[in-house]
Amino acid sequence: MDWLQLFFIHPVSLYQGAALPFALLFNYLCTKDSFSACARYLFLLAGGGILALAAMGPYAALVFIPAVCAVALICSLGPQRVHRWAFLFQMSWQTLCHLGLHYTEYYLQEPPSTRFCITLSSLMLLTQRVTSLSLDICEGKGEGASGGIGSSSSLSEHLGKALPYFSYLLFFPALLGGPLCSFQRFQACVQGSGSLSPRHSFWALTWRGLQILGLECLKVAVRRVVGAGAGLSDCRQLECVYVMWATAGLFKLTYYSHWILDDSVLRAAGFGSAFGQSPGEAGYVPDADIWTLETTHRISLFTRKWNQSTALWLRRLVFQRSRGWPLLQTFAFSAWWHGLHPGQLYGFLCWAVMVKADYLIHAFADSFIRCWLVRLLYRTLTWAHTQLIIAYIMLAVEVRSLSSLWLLCNSFNSVFPVVYCILLLMLAKRKYKFN
Repeated sequence: MDWLQLFFIHPVSLYQGAALPFALLFNYLCTKDSFSACARYLFLLAGGGILALAAMGPYAALVFIPAVCAVALICSLGPQRVHRWAFLFQMSWQTLCHLGLHYTEYYLQEPPSTRFCITLSSLMLLTQRVTSLSLDICEGKGEGASGGIGSSSSLSEHLGKALPYFSYLLFFPALLGGPLCSFQRFQACVQGSGSLSPRHSFWALTWRGLQILGLECLKVAVRRVVGAGAGLSDCRQLECVYVMWATAGLFKLTYYSHWILDDSVLRAAGFGSAFGQSPGEAGYVPDADIWTLETTHRISLFTRKWNQSTALWLRRLVFQRSRGWPLLQTFAFSAWWHGLHPGQLYGFLCWAVMVKADYLIHAFADSFIRCWLVRLLYRTLTWAHTQLIIAYIMLAVEVRSLSSLWLLCNSFNSVFPVVYCILLLMLAKRKYKFN
Protein backbone atom coordinates (compact mmCIF):
# COMPACT_ATOMS: atom_id res chain seq x y z
CA MET A 1 0.00 0.00 0.00
CA ASP A 2 1.21 3.50 -0.86
CA TRP A 3 1.26 5.15 2.60
CA LEU A 4 1.83 8.59 1.13
CA GLN A 5 -1.35 8.14 -0.86
CA LEU A 6 -3.15 6.79 2.21
CA PHE A 7 -2.44 9.84 4.33
CA PHE A 8 -3.04 12.39 1.58
CA ILE A 9 -5.44 14.86 3.13
CA HIS A 10 -8.01 16.94 1.31
CA PRO A 11 -7.47 20.67 1.98
CA VAL A 12 -10.78 21.04 3.84
CA SER A 13 -9.98 18.03 6.02
CA LEU A 14 -6.52 19.42 6.66
CA TYR A 15 -7.90 22.69 8.04
CA GLN A 16 -10.65 20.87 9.98
CA GLY A 17 -8.00 18.66 11.54
CA ALA A 18 -5.99 21.72 12.49
CA ALA A 19 -9.08 23.19 14.17
CA LEU A 20 -9.55 20.11 16.38
CA PRO A 21 -6.98 21.08 19.08
CA PHE A 22 -8.50 24.55 19.34
CA ALA A 23 -11.97 23.00 19.71
CA LEU A 24 -10.65 20.93 22.63
CA LEU A 25 -9.02 24.05 24.07
CA PHE A 26 -12.32 25.92 23.87
CA ASN A 27 -14.09 23.03 25.59
CA TYR A 28 -11.48 23.07 28.36
CA LEU A 29 -11.67 26.85 28.83
CA CYS A 30 -15.46 26.61 29.20
CA THR A 31 -14.87 24.80 32.50
CA LYS A 32 -13.11 27.87 33.90
CA ASP A 33 -15.24 30.44 35.72
CA SER A 34 -13.01 33.23 34.46
CA PHE A 35 -13.87 32.39 30.83
CA SER A 36 -17.02 34.49 30.48
CA ALA A 37 -19.72 34.14 27.83
CA CYS A 38 -18.42 37.24 26.04
CA ALA A 39 -14.91 35.77 25.98
CA ARG A 40 -16.30 32.51 24.56
CA TYR A 41 -18.12 34.33 21.77
CA LEU A 42 -14.95 36.25 20.95
CA PHE A 43 -12.82 33.08 21.00
CA LEU A 44 -15.16 31.32 18.55
CA LEU A 45 -15.39 34.38 16.31
CA ALA A 46 -11.63 35.02 16.29
CA GLY A 47 -11.00 31.34 15.57
CA GLY A 48 -13.43 31.49 12.66
CA GLY A 49 -11.75 34.59 11.24
CA ILE A 50 -8.27 33.04 11.50
CA LEU A 51 -9.43 29.74 10.01
CA ALA A 52 -11.17 31.53 7.14
CA LEU A 53 -8.05 33.55 6.30
CA ALA A 54 -5.84 30.46 6.49
CA ALA A 55 -8.11 28.29 4.34
CA MET A 56 -9.47 30.85 1.87
CA GLY A 57 -6.89 33.62 1.74
CA PRO A 58 -8.30 36.79 0.14
CA TYR A 59 -11.49 34.92 -0.80
CA ALA A 60 -12.43 35.00 2.90
CA ALA A 61 -13.95 38.42 2.22
CA LEU A 62 -16.68 36.60 0.25
CA VAL A 63 -17.73 34.98 3.54
CA PHE A 64 -17.18 37.95 5.85
CA ILE A 65 -19.27 40.38 3.77
CA PRO A 66 -22.53 38.35 3.74
CA ALA A 67 -22.08 37.53 7.43
CA VAL A 68 -21.88 41.25 8.28
CA CYS A 69 -24.86 42.01 6.02
CA ALA A 70 -26.90 39.21 7.58
CA VAL A 71 -26.29 40.57 11.08
CA ALA A 72 -27.19 44.07 9.86
CA LEU A 73 -30.49 42.76 8.47
CA ILE A 74 -31.26 40.87 11.68
CA CYS A 75 -30.57 43.97 13.77
CA SER A 76 -32.58 46.33 11.58
CA LEU A 77 -35.64 44.41 10.35
CA GLY A 78 -38.69 43.14 12.18
CA PRO A 79 -39.33 39.43 12.80
CA GLN A 80 -41.84 39.13 9.92
CA ARG A 81 -39.49 40.63 7.32
CA VAL A 82 -36.08 39.40 8.36
CA HIS A 83 -36.28 35.90 6.85
CA ARG A 84 -37.37 37.05 3.39
CA TRP A 85 -34.61 39.64 3.06
CA ALA A 86 -31.91 37.50 4.66
CA PHE A 87 -32.80 34.59 2.37
CA LEU A 88 -32.87 36.71 -0.79
CA PHE A 89 -29.59 38.45 -0.03
CA GLN A 90 -27.73 35.29 1.00
CA MET A 91 -28.87 33.21 -1.96
CA SER A 92 -28.20 36.09 -4.39
CA TRP A 93 -24.68 36.49 -3.05
CA GLN A 94 -24.02 32.75 -3.14
CA THR A 95 -25.41 32.47 -6.68
CA LEU A 96 -23.12 35.24 -7.92
CA CYS A 97 -20.14 33.39 -6.45
CA HIS A 98 -21.26 30.16 -8.09
CA LEU A 99 -21.60 32.00 -11.41
CA GLY A 100 -17.98 33.01 -11.00
CA LEU A 101 -17.10 29.33 -10.72
CA HIS A 102 -19.17 28.60 -13.85
CA TYR A 103 -17.33 31.34 -15.71
CA THR A 104 -13.96 29.84 -14.77
CA GLU A 105 -14.88 26.23 -15.53
CA TYR A 106 -17.07 26.52 -18.61
CA TYR A 107 -16.03 29.76 -20.32
CA LEU A 108 -12.34 30.10 -19.48
CA GLN A 109 -11.88 26.30 -19.37
CA GLU A 110 -9.56 26.66 -16.38
CA PRO A 111 -9.48 24.68 -13.12
CA PRO A 112 -10.86 26.80 -10.26
CA SER A 113 -8.69 27.83 -7.34
CA THR A 114 -8.79 25.42 -4.40
CA ARG A 115 -9.25 28.32 -2.00
CA PHE A 116 -12.21 29.58 -4.02
CA CYS A 117 -13.85 26.13 -3.89
CA ILE A 118 -13.36 26.06 -0.11
CA THR A 119 -14.96 29.50 0.04
CA LEU A 120 -18.01 28.32 -1.90
CA SER A 121 -18.40 25.35 0.43
CA SER A 122 -18.21 27.65 3.46
CA LEU A 123 -20.73 30.01 1.85
CA MET A 124 -23.20 27.15 1.46
CA LEU A 125 -22.88 26.34 5.16
CA LEU A 126 -23.22 30.04 6.00
CA THR A 127 -26.49 30.09 4.03
CA GLN A 128 -27.76 27.28 6.24
CA ARG A 129 -26.97 29.19 9.44
CA VAL A 130 -28.33 32.51 8.16
CA THR A 131 -31.64 31.05 7.00
CA SER A 132 -31.97 28.85 10.09
CA LEU A 133 -31.46 31.88 12.34
CA SER A 134 -33.85 34.09 10.35
CA LEU A 135 -36.50 31.35 10.38
CA ASP A 136 -36.14 31.03 14.16
CA ILE A 137 -36.71 34.77 14.55
CA CYS A 138 -39.62 34.75 12.08
CA GLU A 139 -41.30 31.82 13.86
CA GLY A 140 -40.75 33.30 17.31
CA LYS A 141 -38.25 30.64 18.42
CA GLY A 142 -35.54 33.22 18.99
CA GLU A 143 -35.32 36.85 19.89
CA GLY A 144 -34.19 39.21 17.19
CA ALA A 145 -32.39 42.47 17.69
CA SER A 146 -34.59 44.51 15.41
CA GLY A 147 -34.40 48.21 15.88
CA GLY A 148 -30.96 47.96 17.40
CA ILE A 149 -29.19 50.01 14.79
CA GLY A 150 -31.65 52.87 14.85
CA SER A 151 -31.96 53.06 18.64
CA SER A 152 -30.15 55.49 20.90
CA SER A 153 -27.93 52.80 22.44
CA SER A 154 -24.18 53.26 22.40
CA LEU A 155 -21.89 51.56 19.88
CA SER A 156 -20.64 49.13 22.53
CA GLU A 157 -24.20 48.06 23.30
CA HIS A 158 -24.91 47.52 19.60
CA LEU A 159 -21.80 45.38 19.26
CA GLY A 160 -22.69 43.47 22.41
CA LYS A 161 -26.10 42.59 20.98
CA ALA A 162 -24.63 41.64 17.61
CA LEU A 163 -21.70 39.60 18.98
CA PRO A 164 -23.66 36.32 19.46
CA TYR A 165 -24.92 36.54 15.87
CA PHE A 166 -21.46 37.23 14.44
CA SER A 167 -20.02 34.40 16.50
CA TYR A 168 -22.75 31.97 15.42
CA LEU A 169 -22.35 32.73 11.71
CA LEU A 170 -18.55 32.45 11.77
CA PHE A 171 -17.65 30.14 14.68
CA PHE A 172 -14.73 27.98 13.65
CA PRO A 173 -16.00 24.42 14.44
CA ALA A 174 -18.75 24.80 11.80
CA LEU A 175 -17.09 27.21 9.36
CA LEU A 176 -15.84 24.55 6.93
CA GLY A 177 -18.16 21.66 7.69
CA GLY A 178 -20.30 19.89 10.21
CA PRO A 179 -23.98 19.32 11.00
CA LEU A 180 -26.17 22.41 11.23
CA CYS A 181 -26.32 23.70 14.80
CA SER A 182 -29.31 25.86 15.68
CA PHE A 183 -28.73 29.29 17.20
CA GLN A 184 -30.58 28.26 20.38
CA ARG A 185 -28.29 25.27 20.87
CA PHE A 186 -25.22 27.37 20.05
CA GLN A 187 -26.18 30.10 22.50
CA ALA A 188 -27.07 27.66 25.27
CA CYS A 189 -23.81 25.73 24.86
CA VAL A 190 -21.74 28.92 24.92
CA GLN A 191 -23.49 30.43 27.91
CA GLY A 192 -23.79 27.16 29.83
CA SER A 193 -21.21 24.77 31.20
CA GLY A 194 -22.04 21.61 29.27
CA SER A 195 -18.50 20.62 28.36
CA LEU A 196 -17.24 17.10 27.75
CA SER A 197 -15.34 15.20 30.39
CA PRO A 198 -11.68 14.54 29.35
CA ARG A 199 -12.13 10.74 29.43
CA HIS A 200 -15.28 10.77 27.32
CA SER A 201 -13.70 13.23 24.94
CA PHE A 202 -10.56 11.10 24.54
CA TRP A 203 -12.33 7.80 23.83
CA ALA A 204 -14.97 9.35 21.57
CA LEU A 205 -12.36 11.14 19.46
CA THR A 206 -10.15 8.03 19.36
CA TRP A 207 -13.04 5.94 18.04
CA ARG A 208 -13.84 8.53 15.37
CA GLY A 209 -10.17 8.71 14.43
CA LEU A 210 -10.12 4.94 13.90
CA GLN A 211 -13.26 5.21 11.77
CA ILE A 212 -11.67 7.89 9.60
CA LEU A 213 -8.48 5.81 9.26
CA GLY A 214 -10.49 2.76 8.21
CA LEU A 215 -12.47 4.77 5.66
CA GLU A 216 -9.29 6.27 4.22
CA CYS A 217 -7.69 2.80 3.89
CA LEU A 218 -10.81 1.53 2.15
CA LYS A 219 -10.84 4.60 -0.07
CA VAL A 220 -7.29 3.91 -1.24
CA ALA A 221 -8.25 0.33 -2.14
CA VAL A 222 -11.35 1.47 -4.05
CA ARG A 223 -9.36 4.19 -5.82
CA ARG A 224 -6.89 1.58 -7.06
CA VAL A 225 -9.72 -0.60 -8.35
CA VAL A 226 -11.35 2.34 -10.13
CA GLY A 227 -8.05 3.50 -11.60
CA ALA A 228 -7.12 0.05 -12.88
CA GLY A 229 -10.42 -0.60 -14.63
CA ALA A 230 -12.17 0.89 -17.60
CA GLY A 231 -13.96 4.22 -17.49
CA LEU A 232 -17.43 5.19 -18.67
CA SER A 233 -15.97 6.15 -22.05
CA ASP A 234 -14.74 2.61 -22.87
CA CYS A 235 -16.88 0.27 -20.75
CA ARG A 236 -19.46 -2.12 -22.16
CA GLN A 237 -22.96 -2.76 -20.75
CA LEU A 238 -22.67 -4.60 -17.40
CA GLU A 239 -19.07 -3.45 -17.07
CA CYS A 240 -20.43 0.12 -16.89
CA VAL A 241 -22.53 -0.88 -13.88
CA TYR A 242 -19.42 -1.99 -12.03
CA VAL A 243 -17.56 1.20 -12.98
CA MET A 244 -20.45 3.36 -11.78
CA TRP A 245 -20.86 1.47 -8.50
CA ALA A 246 -17.14 1.57 -7.68
CA THR A 247 -16.79 5.27 -8.54
CA ALA A 248 -19.84 6.19 -6.48
CA GLY A 249 -18.40 4.13 -3.61
CA LEU A 250 -15.28 6.28 -3.74
CA PHE A 251 -17.39 9.44 -3.50
CA LYS A 252 -19.40 8.03 -0.58
CA LEU A 253 -16.29 7.03 1.37
CA THR A 254 -14.96 10.56 0.93
CA TYR A 255 -18.19 12.06 2.23
CA TYR A 256 -18.32 9.68 5.20
CA SER A 257 -14.75 10.50 6.19
CA HIS A 258 -15.34 14.25 5.98
CA TRP A 259 -18.61 14.06 7.92
CA ILE A 260 -17.08 12.08 10.78
CA LEU A 261 -14.21 14.57 11.03
CA ASP A 262 -16.61 17.53 10.98
CA ASP A 263 -18.72 15.86 13.66
CA SER A 264 -15.60 15.27 15.77
CA VAL A 265 -14.66 18.96 15.71
CA LEU A 266 -18.14 20.06 16.77
CA ARG A 267 -18.29 17.47 19.55
CA ALA A 268 -14.79 18.35 20.73
CA ALA A 269 -15.91 21.97 21.12
CA GLY A 270 -18.94 20.85 23.16
CA PHE A 271 -21.70 21.50 20.60
CA GLY A 272 -22.68 17.87 20.11
CA SER A 273 -24.18 17.18 23.52
CA ALA A 274 -27.84 17.28 24.46
CA PHE A 275 -27.13 20.40 26.52
CA GLY A 276 -28.97 23.44 25.24
CA GLN A 277 -31.70 21.46 23.53
CA SER A 278 -35.01 23.28 23.73
CA PRO A 279 -38.33 21.41 24.24
CA GLY A 280 -39.63 20.01 20.96
CA GLU A 281 -36.30 20.52 19.20
CA ALA A 282 -34.67 17.55 17.52
CA GLY A 283 -31.53 16.34 19.23
CA TYR A 284 -28.05 16.62 17.81
CA VAL A 285 -28.13 15.02 14.36
CA PRO A 286 -24.81 13.84 12.87
CA ASP A 287 -24.60 13.86 9.09
CA ALA A 288 -23.22 10.32 8.70
CA ASP A 289 -25.48 7.35 9.45
CA ILE A 290 -23.41 4.89 7.45
CA TRP A 291 -25.24 1.73 8.51
CA THR A 292 -28.65 3.01 7.42
CA LEU A 293 -27.30 4.46 4.18
CA GLU A 294 -25.64 1.21 3.15
CA THR A 295 -28.43 -1.18 4.20
CA THR A 296 -31.69 0.58 3.34
CA HIS A 297 -33.78 -0.66 0.42
CA ARG A 298 -35.76 2.60 0.20
CA ILE A 299 -34.58 5.64 -1.73
CA SER A 300 -36.77 7.90 0.40
CA LEU A 301 -35.07 6.74 3.61
CA PHE A 302 -31.64 7.12 2.02
CA THR A 303 -32.61 10.67 1.07
CA ARG A 304 -33.60 11.55 4.64
CA LYS A 305 -30.43 10.02 6.09
CA TRP A 306 -27.96 11.36 3.53
CA ASN A 307 -26.39 14.47 5.08
CA GLN A 308 -29.13 14.44 7.73
CA SER A 309 -28.85 17.97 9.08
CA THR A 310 -29.01 19.40 5.55
CA ALA A 311 -32.02 17.20 4.76
CA LEU A 312 -33.81 18.51 7.86
CA TRP A 313 -32.87 22.09 6.93
CA LEU A 314 -34.26 21.66 3.40
CA ARG A 315 -37.41 20.11 4.82
CA ARG A 316 -37.95 23.08 7.12
CA LEU A 317 -36.90 25.78 4.66
CA VAL A 318 -38.64 24.53 1.49
CA PHE A 319 -40.71 21.36 1.85
CA GLN A 320 -42.89 22.44 4.78
CA ARG A 321 -43.38 25.95 3.37
CA SER A 322 -44.31 24.89 -0.18
CA ARG A 323 -47.93 25.19 -1.30
CA GLY A 324 -47.63 22.92 -4.30
CA TRP A 325 -45.21 20.24 -5.53
CA PRO A 326 -43.12 20.36 -2.32
CA LEU A 327 -40.88 17.45 -3.33
CA LEU A 328 -39.97 18.97 -6.69
CA GLN A 329 -39.47 22.43 -5.15
CA THR A 330 -37.16 20.98 -2.49
CA PHE A 331 -34.90 19.23 -4.98
CA ALA A 332 -34.96 22.22 -7.33
CA PHE A 333 -33.82 24.48 -4.50
CA SER A 334 -31.15 21.93 -3.55
CA ALA A 335 -29.79 22.13 -7.10
CA TRP A 336 -29.78 25.94 -6.83
CA TRP A 337 -28.05 25.83 -3.46
CA HIS A 338 -25.39 23.44 -4.81
CA GLY A 339 -24.57 25.71 -7.76
CA LEU A 340 -26.81 24.81 -10.72
CA HIS A 341 -24.21 22.81 -12.64
CA PRO A 342 -25.76 20.78 -15.51
CA GLY A 343 -25.10 17.50 -13.74
CA GLN A 344 -26.68 18.83 -10.55
CA LEU A 345 -29.81 19.95 -12.39
CA TYR A 346 -30.19 16.53 -14.02
CA GLY A 347 -29.19 14.58 -10.90
CA PHE A 348 -31.51 16.35 -8.47
CA LEU A 349 -34.45 16.20 -10.90
CA CYS A 350 -33.84 12.49 -11.31
CA TRP A 351 -33.58 12.13 -7.52
CA ALA A 352 -36.98 13.79 -7.01
CA VAL A 353 -38.62 11.44 -9.52
CA MET A 354 -36.98 8.41 -7.89
CA VAL A 355 -38.23 9.39 -4.42
CA LYS A 356 -41.76 9.80 -5.76
CA ALA A 357 -41.54 6.41 -7.46
CA ASP A 358 -40.13 4.87 -4.29
CA TYR A 359 -43.19 5.89 -2.26
CA LEU A 360 -45.63 4.35 -4.77
CA ILE A 361 -43.62 1.17 -5.36
CA HIS A 362 -43.21 0.29 -1.70
CA ALA A 363 -46.80 1.22 -0.85
CA PHE A 364 -47.98 -1.12 -3.60
CA ALA A 365 -45.62 -3.92 -2.51
CA ASP A 366 -46.54 -3.63 1.17
CA SER A 367 -50.22 -4.12 0.34
CA PHE A 368 -49.66 -7.31 -1.67
CA ILE A 369 -46.59 -9.16 -0.36
CA ARG A 370 -47.43 -11.45 2.55
CA CYS A 371 -44.94 -14.35 2.36
CA TRP A 372 -41.73 -13.66 4.31
CA LEU A 373 -39.58 -15.41 1.67
CA VAL A 374 -41.01 -13.25 -1.10
CA ARG A 375 -40.57 -10.18 1.11
CA LEU A 376 -36.92 -11.10 1.72
CA LEU A 377 -36.34 -11.48 -2.02
CA TYR A 378 -38.15 -8.19 -2.65
CA ARG A 379 -36.00 -6.36 -0.07
CA THR A 380 -32.81 -7.80 -1.55
CA LEU A 381 -33.69 -6.76 -5.09
CA THR A 382 -34.88 -3.29 -4.07
CA TRP A 383 -31.74 -2.80 -1.95
CA ALA A 384 -29.52 -3.52 -4.97
CA HIS A 385 -31.67 -1.32 -7.20
CA THR A 386 -31.63 1.51 -4.62
CA GLN A 387 -27.83 1.42 -4.33
CA LEU A 388 -27.43 1.47 -8.12
CA ILE A 389 -29.88 4.36 -8.58
CA ILE A 390 -28.11 6.34 -5.84
CA ALA A 391 -24.77 5.62 -7.53
CA TYR A 392 -26.23 6.90 -10.82
CA ILE A 393 -27.52 10.09 -9.19
CA MET A 394 -24.25 10.63 -7.35
CA LEU A 395 -22.19 10.42 -10.53
CA ALA A 396 -24.58 12.79 -12.30
CA VAL A 397 -24.30 15.36 -9.48
CA GLU A 398 -20.52 15.07 -9.13
CA VAL A 399 -19.51 15.29 -12.81
CA ARG A 400 -18.67 18.77 -14.02
CA SER A 401 -18.38 18.41 -17.81
CA LEU A 402 -21.31 17.95 -20.16
CA SER A 403 -19.38 15.23 -22.01
CA SER A 404 -19.11 13.12 -18.82
CA LEU A 405 -22.80 13.61 -18.12
CA TRP A 406 -23.62 12.55 -21.67
CA LEU A 407 -21.52 9.39 -21.26
CA LEU A 408 -23.41 8.52 -18.09
CA CYS A 409 -26.82 9.07 -19.67
CA ASN A 410 -25.90 6.97 -22.72
CA SER A 411 -24.47 4.11 -20.67
CA PHE A 412 -26.23 0.92 -19.60
CA ASN A 413 -26.66 2.49 -16.14
CA SER A 414 -29.62 4.57 -17.31
CA VAL A 415 -31.70 1.39 -17.28
CA PHE A 416 -32.05 1.55 -13.48
CA PRO A 417 -33.75 4.96 -13.18
CA VAL A 418 -35.80 4.23 -16.32
CA VAL A 419 -37.26 1.12 -14.64
CA TYR A 420 -38.43 3.25 -11.70
CA CYS A 421 -39.84 5.87 -14.08
CA ILE A 422 -41.91 3.22 -15.87
CA LEU A 423 -43.17 1.84 -12.56
CA LEU A 424 -44.02 5.38 -11.44
CA LEU A 425 -46.16 5.99 -14.52
CA MET A 426 -47.91 2.62 -14.18
CA LEU A 427 -48.64 2.97 -10.46
CA ALA A 428 -49.65 6.61 -10.73
CA LYS A 429 -52.14 5.70 -13.49
CA ARG A 430 -53.45 2.80 -11.40
CA LYS A 431 -53.83 5.05 -8.34
CA TYR A 432 -55.67 7.66 -10.41
CA LYS A 433 -58.13 5.04 -11.72
CA PHE A 434 -58.65 3.66 -8.22
CA ASN A 435 -59.42 7.12 -6.83
